[in-house]
Amino acid sequence: MSGRTERRRRRLLILTVFIISVLAGAGLGVIAGFLRSAPSLADVEFTPRLTTYVYDANGEVLTRFFTENRVEVSIDRIPRYLHDAILAAEDDGFYEHHGIDFKAVVRAVIADIRAGAKVQGASTITMQLARTAFLTQKKLWTRKLQEVLWAVQIERKYSKEEILEAYLNIINFGHGAYGVQAASEMYFGKSVEELTLPEAALLAAIPKSPVYYSPISYPEAALNRRNWILGRMADLGYITRAEAEAAKTVPIQLVERKPREKVAPYFIDYVLQELLERYGEDMVYGGGLKVYTTLDLNMQRIAEEVLLKALPNGRVDKNGLHQPQGALVAIDPRNGHIKAMVGGRGEDKFNRAVQAKRQPGSAMKPFIYTVAIEKGYTPATVMVDEPVEYVMPNGQTWSPQNYHRDYRGPITLREALELSINVVAVKLLDEVGIRDVVDLAKKMGITTLVEEGRYNDLGLAPLALGGLTHGVTLLEIVSAYGVFANQGVKVPPVAITKVVDADGNVIYEHKAQGYRVISEQTAYIMNDMLKGVVERGTGRQAAIGRPAAGKTGTAQNYTNGWFIGYTPSLAAGIWMGDDEQSQEMVYKGVRYGSWNTAEMWSDFMRRVLKDTPVEDFPKPEGIVEGILIDTKTGLLARDNGTIPTSEMRYEIFIEGTEPKEYSPRVKTLFDYLRDFFTPKPEQNGNAGDSGSGVSSGDDGLQSLPDQRPSTVEPSTESPPQQAPSAPSLTDEPKPQPPFPDEPASSESHTGREADESVGDSPEEDEKELLRQLKEAFGL
Repeated sequence: MSGRTERRRRRLLILTVFIISVLAGAGLGVIAGFLRSAPSLADVEFTPRLTTYVYDANGEVLTRFFTENRVEVSIDRIPRYLHDAILAAEDDGFYEHHGIDFKAVVRAVIADIRAGAKVQGASTITMQLARTAFLTQKKLWTRKLQEVLWAVQIERKYSKEEILEAYLNIINFGHGAYGVQAASEMYFGKSVEELTLPEAALLAAIPKSPVYYSPISYPEAALNRRNWILGRMADLGYITRAEAEAAKTVPIQLVERKPREKVAPYFIDYVLQELLERYGEDMVYGGGLKVYTTLDLNMQRIAEEVLLKALPNGRVDKNGLHQPQGALVAIDPRNGHIKAMVGGRGEDKFNRAVQAKRQPGSAMKPFIYTVAIEKGYTPATVMVDEPVEYVMPNGQTWSPQNYHRDYRGPITLREALELSINVVAVKLLDEVGIRDVVDLAKKMGITTLVEEGRYNDLGLAPLALGGLTHGVTLLEIVSAYGVFANQGVKVPPVAITKVVDADGNVIYEHKAQGYRVISEQTAYIMNDMLKGVVERGTGRQAAIGRPAAGKTGTAQNYTNGWFIGYTPSLAAGIWMGDDEQSQEMVYKGVRYGSWNTAEMWSDFMRRVLKDTPVEDFPKPEGIVEGILIDTKTGLLARDNGTIPTSEMRYEIFIEGTEPKEYSPRVKTLFDYLRDFFTPKPEQNGNAGDSGSGVSSGDDGLQSLPDQRPSTVEPSTESPPQQAPSAPSLTDEPKPQPPFPDEPASSESHTGREADESVGDSPEEDEKELLRQLKEAFGL
């Protein structure tokens, strides 16, 4: 019996040992599993998601990018008040335990048993850090065990100060603020170093329940917990009882929460896209970057005001947006810095300054004239504005038309550009070559030209009249005009100048790199010609009381209106048009076009430049000025009354391209003397036609090559009104009286028959005139 009992005891003992061993092994296996599932602290750092700040050119905050609004701050910047308040509220035994406070666990268990529910927690600051930084927020019994294991490992690797610093930068303070710095800025509008004792205690009250203890949503609950924390701080000896009582009397005073100003939304989106492409979403929204941009916030506000004030409320489209829309871009041409960008009006993500490709109309003409100047043409080169036909590949003919469907005859390139004469632009393009104009436009920054396929821009109409296949963007064409302002050097547009990471390392810094596109001399000539557009031509509404140059552009049927202009230090462009591009800009019986954008441009530039010095475009070497020319021939003139003043002007030239011959319309002293001394013909004589009349400008007439394919109908350019000093668009040149110095006329033969003293040749005539002068004046 005893033997049987003994065997049972042995079996039971063996079974018990086996079960205990299995359970112990299982327990150790579970623990080992948790340890294996947790990353090794050797490779883990506290990397909370930090807020990225974007600054304007003057260091003012434009916006922030974040998933958790957090600004990291070092422990030495955190005031002792806040340090002690957090310990009093969350873990007064922080410096004694090693991640787990067993006394707190016992207190919590007793409190929970007495209350019959969970009323007190036992998580230490280290455990909370482990939960927030490394673990899921799901409330599972396995998570609590992982917290304990993580806390022990954290305590082994990091010092108490490092743990507390990480905790203070990572915890949630409600209303989207994470960490003590973001919370201090949001609730009190100040940096964490400036917190007072009552403010520090209030912040310490929030993490236990960011919703229930929110001083915004539940100020009374937050106040009660703040005062309890002040009492605990006194109990623990962090402050005196008197300090605690005094702090309790201070009411909660929060900074007024104003909605953030929605400034430069299109520019911010433009910057964001560049950041995302360069660094990725995690870095942008959680990397704590400092992004420094080119935007001038004051200039941006003016740009938005000007556009919103001037755009008419024509109609509301199906998306609820007011039409027409508009866009504005301003760039410093010397370094490419984008100073202002408005991509539209209303709550709309479509950036019309960057994404919209629109027909530029006559704003394309300067590219043609630039190629011409580079090839030796001058502002005084005369072309004939007259009907002309081009034969298309399909056998049909095309005749470019001016806006008023009239023609001005011989006209200089300067006048043709000022008045935006379509026929001259087409003829000039045909002479200088489509390929060269396309290549120049691309070098200056236009990337949207179509060169292949059935519908392309390699035609006279698309380039000369701006009816392109896709169009151009405002940003690109403003940047292209900046080449003129920057004396022929192209500097690509830029929005971001520097990016600094959370550790203070500069990870990107922009260095402007320009390259020459046209000569300084060509740029100067174009600047002077485009100044004429503003002073006398279609862009008169853009005048700003200081040197400025630019060009209007109106697409066919008034679907788009442009003005692109610049001073030496600022290039700016304004576009307006209906998002529905088939919609003409006629609203409530009023037609809108480039004259409206010119007025907006003037308003914007006057305001942003009012406190800056007046400057003109610098003249390079190799420019000849002050040469008087006959605008009907392009040749030299004399201000002696023989050519009407309105048909002469002082012109500038690149050295070597100035005219060397006088216009046939110029009368010399000998011409006057010959008239004086030559006997008049008999009344019954045959006077004939002795004059050469007005020069026909034959240099502008060229044989017409076969027309290259053009798939876009020509657009027109309309000056809004005639300036008093500008030539009329409808008046034809008045014929001049015949000159009496033509040797082949019957009149001159009659004169010689009447007075045999006149020589038989011009040289003899001059000698005879000199002899008579000497005799008359006693010389």
